[in-house]
Amino acid sequence: MAKGGAVWGIDIGQCALKALRCRPHEKEPRRLVVESFDYIEYPKILTQPEAEPAELVREALETFLSRNELVGDTVAMSVGGQNGLMRFIKLPPVEAKKIPDIVKYEARQQIPFSLDDVVWDYQQLTGGSEEDGFALEPEVGLFAMKRDQVARALTPLEKAGIEVDLIQLAPLAVYNYVCFDRLEELKSQPYDPAKPPSSTVVISLGTDTTDLVVTNGFRVWQRNIPIGGNHFTRALSKELKLTFVKAEHLKRNATQADDPKAVFQAMRPVFSDLLAEIQRSLGYFQSLDKAAQIGEVIALGNAMKLPGLQRYLAQNLEQEVRPIEDFNRLSAGSAGGNAQFKENILSFGPAYGLCVQALGKSELKTNLLPEEIVRTRMIRAKKPWAVAGVAAVLAGLTFNYFTHVSSWQTSDINRADFKSAFGTAGSAASTASSFETERTGIREVVTKLTETQNQLISNVEGRLEWLDLVKALDAVMPRDERPREEKADHVMSRKELHITSVDERHFTDLAAEYVTPTDVLYQGSKSQDAAVGAGDAAATDASAAADPTATPVDPTAGGDAAAAGGAGLTGPGFVVQITGYHYHNADKTNQTRKFVIDSLVKALEEGTVQLPDGYDEATKQFTGKLIDVPLKDMGISRAWLVAGKPLKKEYVDPDAALYGDGQTPTGQVGFSGLAGNAPGAAAEPGADPAVPVSKGFEVDRYDFVVQFCWQPRTRAERREATAARVAAEAEAAAAKAAAASEAGAEGTPVEEAPVQ
Repeated sequence: MAKGGAVWGIDIGQCALKALRCRPHEKEPRRLVVESFDYIEYPKILTQPEAEPAELVREALETFLSRNELVGDTVAMSVGGQNGLMRFIKLPPVEAKKIPDIVKYEARQQIPFSLDDVVWDYQQLTGGSEEDGFALEPEVGLFAMKRDQVARALTPLEKAGIEVDLIQLAPLAVYNYVCFDRLEELKSQPYDPAKPPSSTVVISLGTDTTDLVVTNGFRVWQRNIPIGGNHFTRALSKELKLTFVKAEHLKRNATQADDPKAVFQAMRPVFSDLLAEIQRSLGYFQSLDKAAQIGEVIALGNAMKLPGLQRYLAQNLEQEVRPIEDFNRLSAGSAGGNAQFKENILSFGPAYGLCVQALGKSELKTNLLPEEIVRTRMIRAKKPWAVAGVAAVLAGLTFNYFTHVSSWQTSDINRADFKSAFGTAGSAASTASSFETERTGIREVVTKLTETQNQLISNVEGRLEWLDLVKALDAVMPRDERPREEKADHVMSRKELHITSVDERHFTDLAAEYVTPTDVLYQGSKSQDAAVGAGDAAATDASAAADPTATPVDPTAGGDAAAAGGAGLTGPGFVVQITGYHYHNADKTNQTRKFVIDSLVKALEEGTVQLPDGYDEATKQFTGKLIDVPLKDMGISRAWLVAGKPLKKEYVDPDAALYGDGQTPTGQVGFSGLAGNAPGAAAEPGADPAVPVSKGFEVDRYDFVVQFCWQPRTRAERREATAARVAAEAEAAAAKAAAASEAGAEGTPVEEAPVQ
């Protein structure tokens, strides 16, 4: 909003400086009143040969300040649309509070520069809907300018002593003007994307470029066309061999030329180029928005006064092109009767839109003024108040000091009642000091006793930790209750794991020394687990298949990933490694990796073990009763399959243990060394029955390595962990029930969540 009540909209163009000073209408809130205006044409066009743009703008600003007073007014300025970036992005349905984060992500994608090098802002456009905190089909406008371009635009005004409060792109200023002045009645209607209101096309013809703005009051689309009034001047200069100054004069007085036909014939290619760009732009817009219908076409810019241009565009666009003759919601006051204002009314559209925004009545409210400038001005404005506040505090402290000094100097400390009070206070201080000394001694004794108690408890409970771990590992191992049969199909269907070794390694910081370095491998293993669980056979041990000699992960291997999957693992602990193999590879749907995951890894994550952790709440003592304790409460976490080798054939001889090292009872080489006793061999007719026949068979063997983290917990710590977990689960269940109750009260059906 304006600082005082009036605002200035300043449009520094290539040909002239245009400015409007407006304030709100006293009786009609949707109208503005023009209190002043200014139109200062430069002696030369800024892009004209031999022109000095910086000097011409400086002189124009000096003239402007000599005619007008800006103190206490808000100042808004426009910059050319070709200097900025405008994107309109349709977002998917999303929580309204998350839109800023999504827009920041989109800004990084859409803006072809680092966000540190640009000034950018965004706004959610009107017309969308919101239900239960979710924005449905939101559309966002994203606008940006490079910081050096913003600084270049601000420099002339800063040198002139003008503080700019708002920077807006010229096409968006035109959009704000059109919505406020011509489309205000549409705001009372609901927006239907399938049947939008007819669109207004604004052709703002400038000196070097043309801004094409298309809007229906709810949505806006714009394009900057690199053709302007100067292109007509250059065409005349080239075709008629004239200087730029003479060609500009001839263009403005084409109907009074000696040969008007030759003038228009020279400018005809520019007419055609401008028309082609407008037609191409409108065609592209209608291809983006199939439901859009073109309504009226209005013209802005003094270059539109070129004789025959409006009629040429109207005939070829098959739309009436109406130049602005008056502003519907702008009370011109004394300016309305001014000939200069009427003559240049086509050029005041952007300045009008800037005033609308500065007064808080616009559709788009984005501001490309750098935040650091706004912050510096706020600090500067508050400095006097801060200094005054500090001065007041210092004055109060000084007064308080001298008051106390005066009281102290006039007091008589030798009075009898003072001496008695001092004596009582000294005695109390001495007593307090002795009590404090005694309390310190007691605290030191208690601390030593507590340390001794903790050591004793640790010795009692800590000695069982490894036994508890061994029992837990035994509890999670799969067991096949069937009697063993020495047959290949039976062995390969038994739910058994053969463990060859269990190793451990201690880390002083699990998260830094193990979780983070191995996280990439951990996430890859879990992804393979998910693929295998979903039935993707190709994912089964893909990494192991690529490297048949895969070895277990070195826990100290390097890595940069964050410690996902190791949340909560802080401090010291152990990494336990289980190495083994299995023959359960007959069932193609549950073999190799999947069998290890389902039978061991999931058991480590979700299994329980019977431990003597029973507790009597009445006596507050452990009873030693066996109860089920989840392995996660024992401090076991982050179990994963580190390595798995491809299947390999293994020959199993049930009688091998009877013969010793490859020898038969008769002293001959064992079955594995005889070609005739190879797998599948049978006794031949007439063979000597004294020579034994092999009972061996071949099976598929799968070798694996599993690791998990273990932070040992005593019985008391396990009980605390269980209580915390149960409390968290109860809280989550209560929150879910409350949400379901609330949804039911509103009449919304609540879907049952699947049981985990």
